[in-house]
Amino acid sequence: MTDPVTVGIVGTILLFVLLFLGMPIAFALFLVGGGGIAYLASFGAAMPVMASTLYEVAAFYPYIVIPLFIVMGGFAGSSGMTRDLYAMFEKWLRRLPGGLGIATIAACGGFAAVSGSSVATAAAMGTVAYPEMERFGYDPKLSTGSIAAGGTLGFLIPPSIGFIVYGMLTEQSIGKLLIAGIVPGFLLTLAYILIIVVLVRMKPSLAPRAGEAAPWREKWRALYRVWEPVAVFVTVIGGIYLGVFTPTEAGAVGAVILFGFALFKGKLSRANLMDALFNTTRISVMVLLLVAGANVFSYFLALTTIPMQAASWAANLETSPYVILVLFILMYLFLGCFLDAISMMVLTMPVIYPVILELQFDPIWFGVMAVLMMEAGLITPPMGLNIFTVAGVAPEVPIVSIFRGVLPFLISIFIIVLLIVLFPGIVLYLPGAM
Repeated sequence: MTDPVTVGIVGTILLFVLLFLGMPIAFALFLVGGGGIAYLASFGAAMPVMASTLYEVAAFYPYIVIPLFIVMGGFAGSSGMTRDLYAMFEKWLRRLPGGLGIATIAACGGFAAVSGSSVATAAAMGTVAYPEMERFGYDPKLSTGSIAAGGTLGFLIPPSIGFIVYGMLTEQSIGKLLIAGIVPGFLLTLAYILIIVVLVRMKPSLAPRAGEAAPWREKWRALYRVWEPVAVFVTVIGGIYLGVFTPTEAGAVGAVILFGFALFKGKLSRANLMDALFNTTRISVMVLLLVAGANVFSYFLALTTIPMQAASWAANLETSPYVILVLFILMYLFLGCFLDAISMMVLTMPVIYPVILELQFDPIWFGVMAVLMMEAGLITPPMGLNIFTVAGVAPEVPIVSIFRGVLPFLISIFIIVLLIVLFPGIVLYLPGAM
């Protein structure tokens, strides 16, 4: 019989070949994982593993947090929160250098706090912010770049689908992961804003001033209108942090509150409701299939002993664990050029996570690092999903220009990663208090 490690290597290569040929990643994971188990054990062992894994993922109660957080974003968009958030920040920040771009980043951060989806954040803010920046003569690279980069905050600022999937794959506390993302999310928002200020200071033609300052009465009125997302964020994340309810219960509470807001304001039409439910179903099924496929593939890798041997090899290396961490970061940057964020996570965690534990890195801390690098993948060429989302909102702007526009923001992600490596308390301070 062929050496199990060799079988694992061949299976991994076959997986990437299937992905290159266009097979959906969940099906490729099932096929290679199931086929590998059948080869190493038996066909009779492989079929129950695949069937039970698919059922267990679909029937596991805590995983209902995924559709709940996704539908929160749908109801938030239907209730008009996107426009209210942007209008408020636009009135308060329009006189700053690149004020509309800053308002876009800030509004993206606010919408991310009730959404959880990067693509949804980029799409929602793009339809509102891009026409305004275009009207005031903003450079297309800056306007589209700020929207695409701001959208990535939806993957980091809780409620975040990225943290939920990481928690599912690694069996870490989803509540702690969500809380851990608060400070890095705030810092990354500030870094994005600083990038815009620096760019406009260096080249003022990128962002002409957007008219006179808004009267104070308008500013306070606009501020009052955003109490809804603030209330939802405080209720959901505060409830998790204080132990009032679990992440699953928090998702249900947030979804009900946002549904009530949209209904009360008369903005939840039948079309909006069906669109929110359809997108929730589509994304939830995709994520759960990916997780189920990743679990089957993990069983296969466990039979090959590759994760254990990789962990042992890394532990015995006469080098700093941080060198290996840098290699993982570079690997994620490379994979981000070809795969979407969740696919990267389900593909890599079965091998990388045991190594991280063996190197004695905190799994919550590494979860934030991993999500940040997945976030970078959303805006790296040629597969950055947020780039193509913004391209759909601004079809007249060439894709190359959008990629050039997000490059400075991509650099700021690496700066935040470096800060988290140097000062782990940025991530662990809040979760440690739970």
